[in-house]
Amino acid sequence: MKKVCIECGDTFSGRADAKYCSDHCRSNFHNKKYGIKAPIVRRVNAALRKNRKILEALNPEGKSRVSKKDLAKKGFDFNYFTNIYKTKAGKDYYFCYEYGYIHTGNDWYTLVVKHEYV
Repeated sequence: MKKVCIECGDTFSGRADAKYCSDHCRSNFHNKKYGIKAPIVRRVNAALRKNRKILEALNPEGKSRVSKKDLAKKGFDFNYFTNIYKTKAGKDYYFCYEYGYIHTGNDWYTLVVKHEYV
């Protein structure tokens, strides 16, 4: 039984439930359907992922201290973070997912990791 690919329109044969003639067509179809259409969303997500990767690399032990210069050299963008945690003392920790930082004065930052205890 011949089928018609829902992506390219070519006819093909295969399993009874097949919708695509190839992996390429299946991938193209899903990229169009589920891909992020807004360029701003892609840029923000990329910046958040980059910030998280930088914090992870500079904080292998779970807590460390780093200069603003070192963060900037790696390409860290202080404008992008996922949430702010305010301590009882009124200090703000900025987080990129589970990796966070707090300004400790004189262009130094303490890096931390938030552990979720279930």
